Amino acid sequence: MPVERAEFRKLREAGAPPGISRAIGLRFVAWRDALARKLIRAGMTPNRLTVLGLLMTAGAGCCLAVGASQQVPYLQGAAGPVGWSPVLAGLFLVLAGACDMLDGAVARLGNMSTRFGQILDSVLDRFSDMAIYVGCALHFTWQGNVTYQLLAVLALCHACLISYVKARSENLIPDCSVGYWMRGERIAAVLIGCATGHVPAVLWQQAISPFFTVVRRLSYAGRVVQAMDRHEALPAAGPVPGWRGRLQLWRYPRGSISYDLVTGFNIAYIVLAARFWPALQASGYWADPLARLLGR
Repeated sequence: MPVERAEFRKLREAGAPPGISRAIGLRFVAWRDALARKLIRAGMTPNRLTVLGLLMTAGAGCCLAVGASQQVPYLQGAAGPVGWSPVLAGLFLVLAGACDMLDGAVARLGNMSTRFGQILDSVLDRFSDMAIYVGCALHFTWQGNVTYQLLAVLALCHACLISYVKARSENLIPDCSVGYWMRGERIAAVLIGCATGHVPAVLWQQAISPFFTVVRRLSYAGRVVQAMDRHEALPAAGPVPGWRGRLQLWRYPRGSISYDLVTGFNIAYIVLAARFWPALQASGYWADPLARLLGR
C-alpha cells in the first residue's frame, strides 16, 4: 500500500505545538523566495548555486585547517591561541548556507528542477561535510592532538551516515526525515562554534550527539518497513503519546516548541561550555585526553 510523503509529515508533526522557530522560518522562506526570483531574472541556475556553495564551504574548511582551535579576538575566554580564522570560516559558511537554501528555491520557482540536479546537490553536500571536518582534522593533526583528530573523524562519519541512512531508507519508504541532527542543524552548530571561537566544543558535540540520529533513523525505517509489509498502522515518527513522549523533546519536528528548547540547549552548550571547562577549547591540562590515556 503506497504511503504519500505528506502522510509522514503529518505523523512527525502530530501533537507538536508551534514554536518561535516556525514563525521565523516562515518569514525566512518569504525572503528566500523573493531573492530566488531575483536570481532567476539575473540568469542564475540551481547547479551554479550548488557548485558555488561547495566552493564557499571549501573556503571554510581551509580556514578551519588554519585555526580550528583559535579563539576569536572579541570573545576571549579560556587560554589558547587567538585569531580570525574561525570568523572567516563562519562567513564562508553563511555564504555556503545561502547558496544551499537558494538552489532548491531557484529550481522550484524557475521550473529548472532536474533529476541530475538533485543528485549533484546531494553529492556536493557530502563533499561540503567533508571539507569542514577534514579541515578540522588537518588542523589538529598538525598540532599533534590525537583526541580532536578522532572527534573530527567521528563527526564526519556521523554526517555521512545520517544522510546515507535517509537516502537508502527512502528507496523503501517515502520519508525518513526523523531525528534532530539534520544537515541544517549540523552546519548551524559549526557556524555558531566559528562565531564564538568554540569549534573544539562543537567537535565533541558532533562526535557524540548525531550518533543517536543515525540510530533513530535506522530504527524508524525498520519499524515502518515492517508495518508496511504487514499492512499495519504506521509507527509514530514524531512524539509518542503519554508523559514519557512529552519528555522526549528531541522527537519533535522543526518549528515546534520542544525543538526550540533542544536547539536552545545546544546553542548554550556551544557558547558557554568551553568557558567553564577549558578542555573543550583544546587547551589546558586535558587538551588531549586520549594522548594522556595512551601515554603519549
